[in-house]
Amino acid sequence: MKKISSGKVREIYEVDNDSLMLVVSDRISAFDVILPNPVPDKGKVLNKISEFWFDYTKDFVKNHVISTNTNEFPEEFKGPEFEGRSMFVKKLKMLPIECIVRGYITGSGWKSYKENGTVCG
Repeated sequence: MKKISSGKVREIYEVDNDSLMLVVSDRISAFDVILPNPVPDKGKVLNKISEFWFDYTKDFVKNHVISTNTNEFPEEFKGPEFEGRSMFVKKLKMLPIECIVRGYITGSGWKSYKENGTVCG
């Protein structure tokens, strides 16, 4: 398969004109630098979190997931190295929206919350 992108954590492969494979690595980064030692099974955990949210919201927000079941992947991605860390997805036009969820509030969000009980409005 043709690798079309390699990010800090994910590799993206083009399957055909309509679909992609997203493969999550165990790489870890800090301040946009990939650190030398991976975290075992980090990719599987990140993939499961994404899978949960895509499944949980699918009834009111359409998404790109075709399958997370390795048996339903293209042949090149059916090996054990892809198990639990990959998604077979539709190619779509991306909306450039990012959501970061943390267990704490910092920065301008914390300042806003202390002032009026809201986070940045």
